[in-house]
Amino acid sequence: MTRRSLSAAVGAACSAFVLLMAVPGSASAATGQFRYSYTTAEGYEAVGFLNNPASGECVNLPAPGSAPGTVSRAPKNRTDATATVFLDADCEGDTYYTLRPGAGASDRLLLRSVVFS
Repeated sequence: MTRRSLSAAVGAACSAFVLLMAVPGSASAATGQFRYSYTTAEGYEAVGFLNNPASGECVNLPAPGSAPGTVSRAPKNRTDATATVFLDADCEGDTYYTLRPGAGASDRLLLRSVVFS
C-alpha cells in the first residue's frame, strides 16, 4: 500500500466516523403494550392501548368516543419500562402512581396521562 493510499483510507475512515457521530440516534422506546379501560359516550366499556410508547415523553391518553375530560382507569403496564400514571393531563399534578413492568391496577385507579422511563 502506498503512502497516498494509506492517507486516503485514513481520511475516508475519519469522514465516516464524523458522519456517524452527526446522525441523531433513534429515540428510546418502551417495548410492549400499555393498556387502559374507559367508557365510551354510548356507555360501553372499551380498552385503549399504546404500543411501544416513547420513553420520557408524556402521553395524554385518548379515549375515543368518550366525553372530553373523562378519565381512563385500570392501567396494565405490559411494557419493559416503568410507567408513571397521572390523574391530571400533561403528566402534572400531585396524584400519580408508578407501575413496574408487568404490573397493573384495578378500576379504582384513574388516570389521564402516562410517562415511561
